[in-house]
This record gives sequence, structure tokens and C-alpha cells, in this order.
Amino acid sequence: MKYKYVIFDIDGTLVDNEKAVIATWQKTINQLLGKYYKVSELDFVLGIPGETSMQRLGIENPQEAFKVWSENFMVLKSEIELFPDIEKTILGLRSKEVDLGLVTSRTRDELNNDYALCQIIDNFNTIICVTDTLRPKPYPDPLLAYLTQCGLSAQDALYVGDSDYDGQCAKSAGVDFGLAMWGKSNSRNMDAKFVFETPLDILNI
Repeated sequence: MKYKYVIFDIDGTLVDNEKAVIATWQKTINQLLGKYYKVSELDFVLGIPGETSMQRLGIENPQEAFKVWSENFMVLKSEIELFPDIEKTILGLRSKEVDLGLVTSRTRDELNNDYALCQIIDNFNTIICVTDTLRPKPYPDPLLAYLTQCGLSAQDALYVGDSDYDGQCAKSAGVDFGLAMWGKSNSRNMDAKFVFETPLDILNI
């Protein structure tokens, strides 16, 4: 393994939560705005901070809106699962003495309210959430905060994610990027050091 640290995005990379997240947004928007959005109209909410999604949707008072969102999400969160072979990949990296971390657009509350992620979260030594930096992805701030906290150089780390925001964040931070294709990523043509068709592919670099 070339890298001493492998850092993961969560949504669409470690956990398959697209269906639950979209359904939660549909219900929340209907409650708050009285509007119905098709699934295809809400693709943009995946992998970005909830507050950013609120702004784009024209929802005012994000704190109160998040309470409604969280209540709706609690009903659907049991549908979230780890992607196949994620746990095997994580344990494989640990066996190679690779240090593992998370850089995510989730808040701490969103991080802790995920039963699927809780199956593996103890394997990650450092976690940077959206509230830990002033600017979220696609800005480099979250990854730069990770590097600073761990005291490592950018060339020692690989960031694995599924979205353009993940790739832009990695590039701006000077960190190599691995594109996760096992979800529904439509970013195959983006500038990535590696393109991983399955999680197990990460073990071969």
C-alpha cells in the first residue's frame, strides 16, 4: 500500500443511503413548502451539506427545518446499508497498518444516527465533519484540517469519494483522489488518480 492514510467520504461511498435521504427530503419539503419534488430533481442534495441544500430549495430557518428533516429521517434510517465488501475492505486496510479516517459533509448528529456506519466507525481514528471547518467541500478546508490534525503531508494520504465535490476538495488540498464507482456515481470522467469499480480494488494499490 502506497499510502499511510486512506480517508473516506461516507454517503455514496461507505453507506448506501440515497433512497432514504431522497425520501426524507421529499417528505420534509412537502411539509415545509407544500411542494413535491421528483427523485431526479433532488439528486443535488446528495453529498453536500444540508444547509446548502436548504438554501437551494428556498427553505428558511435551517435550524427548525433540520428538526423536521431529522424526525423524518429517523423513520427511514433503517433502510441504510453498508455497500457490499466495505467492511472487508476496511479490515483489509487495517491489516496493512493503514490509518483510516473520514471527511464528510455530515454533522456530528448525522454521523451518530446511522446504524450502518456504526458497524465500522470504530476503525476510523480521525473524523472531520462539516461543522469542523468554516467552509465545506468542495473547498479544501476539511481535508486540510484532517492533514493538520494528523500532522501528515498531502502525499501520504488518499481520499476516496463518489462525487465531484469530493474530487474538487482533494485536488485543492493536494491529496490524491480515488473515485468510488460502486454506488451511482456519474463522475467517471472527472480527474481522479484512481477509479475503483469495487471497494476491494483499494487494497490493490
